[in-house]
Amino acid sequence: MANSFLRTAVLAAASTLVLGTGVALGANSTADDAYAAAAPVSTPMPTVRSIPEAAAPATTSPVGALFANGSHFCSASVVHSGAGDLVLTAAHCVKDGMAFAPGYHDGVAPLGMWTVTDVAVAAGWTSAADPDLDFAFLTVHQAGNTASLESLTGANTLGIDQGFDHEITLTGYPDTTDSPVVCTGGTTRSDTYQQRIACPGFPDGTSGGPWVTNGVVVGVIGGYQLGGDTPDVSYSAYFDDDIQQLYTSAAG
Repeated sequence: MANSFLRTAVLAAASTLVLGTGVALGANSTADDAYAAAAPVSTPMPTVRSIPEAAAPATTSPVGALFANGSHFCSASVVHSGAGDLVLTAAHCVKDGMAFAPGYHDGVAPLGMWTVTDVAVAAGWTSAADPDLDFAFLTVHQAGNTASLESLTGANTLGIDQGFDHEITLTGYPDTTDSPVVCTGGTTRSDTYQQRIACPGFPDGTSGGPWVTNGVVVGVIGGYQLGGDTPDVSYSAYFDDDIQQLYTSAAG
C-alpha cells in the first residue's frame, strides 16, 4: 500500500545519498502537500530495551519499522551484507532523519533505534520516480554498539531474477498500529517489471515491507501506485540487475 508521501527529484545526478544531522537530501527534495501539512501522528516513541554491546545470536526479527519525527511511517528489513548494516525498503519511503527499529512490536523497540547514515537509490528513481525502481538500501548505525545489526537480527538474502510466482510471507507496519501485520500468499506478475499479491490489511505505513520466501527477499511493498491504492492488494518492483547493481554499490 502506498505511503502518504512521495520523495522526488532527490539529487538527480547521483544514485547514492549521504544523510547526516541537519543535512537535506537535496535542494529540490519535496514531500507532497498532504504529508507536509499533516498534523503530527500521536504514536509515542517506542520503549527501548537494553541494547546488546557485542555480537550474539539473532535475538529479534530482521523486519522492523522506519521512524522519523517520533512516529513510524514505513517498513523495512535487514538484508545480508558483509558489514551487516544494510536495510532494504521502498525508495518512496526515503526522507530526512530516518531511524530503524528492528523487531518493533507493541510499542517496544527491543534493539533500540538504528540511525540511517547513508541511502542508496537508483538514478532512475531520483530523476523520474520510476516505479520499476522503487527500492532503496539504507546503511544504519547505533552509537555505542560494537555489534552489527545483522548479528543481532539475522538477515534475508537478496533474490535476483527469481521469477514472479512465489509463496511468500509479507510483513509491514500500518501507520495506525504498533505491531506488524503478516500475510502468507502467492505472488503473480502484473506488468513487465511489476509483481503483485492479494493480502488484506496492508494500508499506509506498510510500504517497504519485505516479500520473503525461504529466507530470500524477492520484493518490497512499492512500485505500481507506490505499492497499491487499496490495502488488500500490494505491488513490488521486480528484482533484477537494477537492484543488484544498487546493492553492490551500497554494500561496498
